[in-house]
Amino acid sequence: MSELTMTTPGNAGWIGHAGPDSAAAMKFYRDTIGWTIGDLPMQDGTSYPAIMIGQQPIGGFSPMPQSQGAWTIFVTVDDVDACVERAQKAGGTIVSEPADMPGVGRVSTIADPQGAQIALITYESMQK
Repeated sequence: MSELTMTTPGNAGWIGHAGPDSAAAMKFYRDTIGWTIGDLPMQDGTSYPAIMIGQQPIGGFSPMPQSQGAWTIFVTVDDVDACVERAQKAGGTIVSEPADMPGVGRVSTIADPQGAQIALITYESMQK
């Protein structure tokens, strides 16, 4: 049996929380689920509050406040731009255009024809 990693195409390799009060959200999930929140170092010298399972980050909490709380599932794909193009041809819409996140990878958010949103990511380590 093989182990899935963040960079396995098709895997929901990361979950992200955004909301009006990340500190309150982190406390809620620590108290409710028992998650450990650790600092994930970023290339620019800052850190990102990451959900840790053992030593492995599985998601995190955005430090950028949003008006309403929401979770985003990031699904790993080989090529974000090609996947977005296929989504449009299949009747989906682009919520956020493909963009590079330095130190992370290329991301985009799409919505299926029913309006359900999902984020796509190709990590920098996967890019050729």
